[in-house]
Amino acid sequence: MAKNILIVGGAGYIGSHINKALNKIGYNTIVFDNFSTGHRDFVKWGKLIEGDMSDYDLLCKVLRENEIDCVMHFAAFAYVGESVTNPQKYYVNNVQNTITLLNSMIECKVDKFIFSSSCAVFGEPNELPITEETPKAPINPYGKTKLMVENILEDYSTAYGLKYIALRYFNAAGADPDIEVGEDHTPETHLIPLVLDAAIGKRPEITVFGDDYNTPDGTCVRDYIHVNDLADAHIKAYEYLAKGGASDVFNLGNGIGYSINDIIETSKKVTGKEIVIKQGERRAGDPPSLYASSAKIKRILNWEPKFNNIDQIISTAWEWHKKRIIVNG
Repeated sequence: MAKNILIVGGAGYIGSHINKALNKIGYNTIVFDNFSTGHRDFVKWGKLIEGDMSDYDLLCKVLRENEIDCVMHFAAFAYVGESVTNPQKYYVNNVQNTITLLNSMIECKVDKFIFSSSCAVFGEPNELPITEETPKAPINPYGKTKLMVENILEDYSTAYGLKYIALRYFNAAGADPDIEVGEDHTPETHLIPLVLDAAIGKRPEITVFGDDYNTPDGTCVRDYIHVNDLADAHIKAYEYLAKGGASDVFNLGNGIGYSINDIIETSKKVTGKEIVIKQGERRAGDPPSLYASSAKIKRILNWEPKFNNIDQIISTAWEWHKKRIIVNG
């Protein structure tokens, strides 16, 4: 009998791709979303329940009535800059409301939880590539909320028998190759869609913040992972727990660093468009390089990225971008 999985925040970018992937292999999904940032037209699979993660009674009702086996959590706020100017919003939603979700799971005896964490827990790392043991020193409230929840999960696991996997994403990118769902944030802050906006004429230029970093071409280097590879990691994490695997934390990246200039040049090649670059000053808190060691997740969960070429990642993003711009203008 197919298991029932609750996807909290399943109408968003990553949640919608995972919803599709789970349905494709036969799981039953229930999407729970308040649509503060998600899109109704992204909920193309499974059952939809509109609600807020702060609503304990509704969460308990949903967990019981749908006989949920596992909860996957994608309902955090994730704008680093906003977390600095409005930390209350982040601590209430990302920490307080997550505790409400966990408490409802304990009450309803649902013991498997997959958590979207972030490389933001590391802050400005003192070593590369970043391993799971790299010291955690987040430099903004967003990163702090992710680390707080990781610590809470460890305590809940010890005290209440909750089994969890926390996946520390690096830069999620790309789109469903079938172009059914993709990336659409308001405001958009991710590099690849911003570059593609410049390629398609939605914005006049792309600003590069700093060109004098200690990197091969002077621009910041980041690790980009395709959203479908993220989805595959979530499924493997759930199936690992379902077979009795221990609670754990994994880095989730490609293990390859690409500079901002690499992304722009590849985008020019993929789109066949000229992209105007505006040089800007460095932004405070931008580390020169961030890329992951994914050796642990490969070893324990047998996960391997299928989209490990930046051309592939940007190509899927471009196909989605063209479709979304045509639809929405």
